[in-house]
This record gives sequence, C-alpha cells and structure tokens, in this order.
Amino acid sequence: MTQGSLEQVIAGLREGKLASFPTDTVPALAARPDRAEAIYTAKQRSLEKPLILMGATPDALWPFCQGTPAEREIWQDMAQQYWPGMLTLVLPASDRVPLAMHPKDPIAIGVRIPNSPIALEILAATGPLATTSANLSGRPTLSTLAEIETQFPQVLTLNANEVTTVRTGSGVPSTVARWMGNGWEILRQGAVTLES
Repeated sequence: MTQGSLEQVIAGLREGKLASFPTDTVPALAARPDRAEAIYTAKQRSLEKPLILMGATPDALWPFCQGTPAEREIWQDMAQQYWPGMLTLVLPASDRVPLAMHPKDPIAIGVRIPNSPIALEILAATGPLATTSANLSGRPTLSTLAEIETQFPQVLTLNANEVTTVRTGSGVPSTVARWMGNGWEILRQGAVTLES
C-alpha cells in the first residue's frame, strides 16, 4: 500500500496512478479519465457499469457534456441547487469523454461535484477524475483506510494522519438522475430526494 501526503496523491493522479480519497458519500477510487481502464481492472468491474466524472466546479464538467442551450440551462439550475453535493447527473456525453470512462454506453456521462473540502482540493489540482466507490465489484463499500489498503494494495491513499483530520462521508451513495431530453429519470434514490 502506498500512502502519501495530499501533494503526493495529487502528483500520483496527474501521473496516471490510481488513488483513493474521501468524499461526502463513500471513499472514491479515482484515476485520470484517460486511464479509467485501471479502475475497471482494480475493481474487477464489468465494462457494462459506467464510472462517474467528478470535478471541482460545474465549469470543469460542462465541456464533457453536450446539449442545447435550453438543456444546459436546466442542468445548470440543478447544479446550482444540489452541487456541491450528493447528486450525480447523467448527461449526454461530448467527444471529450474518453471511451474508457464508459465503454458500453459512450453517449452518456455521470457528473458530480462532491461536498468534501479534501476531494474538492484534489479535483481542483488534478482536473476532473474518473471515479467510483472504493470496493471490489459486488462487495460491500469500504469506509476505512485499513479496509482500502487491504483490498487495494496498489492504490495510492492519503496517509493516516491526513485522513483522520477529514470528515468521513455519510456512507449513503449519491442520488443518480439521468436527463431524458424532456425531464429527469431517477436511476438511484440516494442521499438527495428527487422526483422524476
């Protein structure tokens, strides 16, 4: 297991390494979007299951989405209400999204801004990252540094001193809402309560 300072985790992510860091929901497993296949390999995750693109600001995420000016206005309204926070928006993907992010459905991309100071600091320094929960596919979500170290010995994490000063996530996954062209479809009811 490789533990490092915040600066080392940021540097590792920029170099294309896998890393884990706390968020407002559950700990994330993250990589640069163009290195997203490393997440699928580490998690033993089906390529049918997409990853989420996390960013520090809406402006960092919108270039990865494509829609009409009217649609973008609706998406921005949702972002203003719920971001940073526990809401993932699944939107039409632009050609900036690497195929590795969602090999089986390259026309859509889930985007989110976590309400976690340390996650936002990392994302502001690295740019948007491909993310998912830090656990082997089909296994329970991990919540402690020790569990992540055991399951993912190859993943870079924040050292224990830095993590103990960070508020841990709620343990509740984000709500996932997909844009259908004329409204939202709730794919997963999580921490944020929405109606279709």
